Amino acid sequence: MSDVEEHVRRLWRHRGAAPAEARRGPRRRLDLDEVLDAAVAVADADGLDGLSTRAVGTRLGLSAMGLYPYVGTKEQLLALAEDHASAMPAWRDPGPDLAADLDAWAGRLFDLYREHPWLAELPWSSAPGGPQQQDWLERLLDVLARHEVAPESRAAVVTALYAVVRATAQTAAASARLDAAGAEAWRERAAATSRLVPDLGERYPRAAALAPHSAAGWQDAPRAAVRHVVDALSRGLAPGPGRP
Repeated sequence: MSDVEEHVRRLWRHRGAAPAEARRGPRRRLDLDEVLDAAVAVADADGLDGLSTRAVGTRLGLSAMGLYPYVGTKEQLLALAEDHASAMPAWRDPGPDLAADLDAWAGRLFDLYREHPWLAELPWSSAPGGPQQQDWLERLLDVLARHEVAPESRAAVVTALYAVVRATAQTAAASARLDAAGAEAWRERAAATSRLVPDLGERYPRAAALAPHSAAGWQDAPRAAVRHVVDALSRGLAPGPGRP
């Protein structure tokens, strides 16, 4: 059996893919889900840079080589952990309109990325395409189909929503990491700019006008941005004069 096939069997082990036959060697004392729980915990605590076979093995009392029979290479460990952490929660779509259903989907994905910030740092182009991630995509496509969004528009909507949710979640995570010293440094720069460039508001009047219309608290701005994008997308996709 090739390494790729063995990896895919691991990835889809709970969705019908028969597990690979155990290789010769010491009997495995851990379940793969236990190993991936540990991997996700490491990534949550130490970020992507801290996620390694050595770090996960240490948490489980195994060597890096001792972890190999469970997950394969470091890249395969990362793919398995990414899908494992992406489990989609159960919810019932609000249903009254497209905007409500899209916001429910986007809000829960945003919450997932906030719970596991490292997920939003992984390139979408190399996503492992495991079952948990497929669940999210299928749920979104179901919403679009149920609200009769034109098939030719669905791929663009999927790309736009994933991109917005990932980017705003990264912004929220960066803001959460900002400590008191960092916040104070930002305030000092802003004060110095206002003092040294007194006509800043006149130079950039449209930017200055944003402040009164922003979210009540800067911490809420990323999630508010998702809502605004969902609303704009939904209005653009709604049938209207001149639209089929």
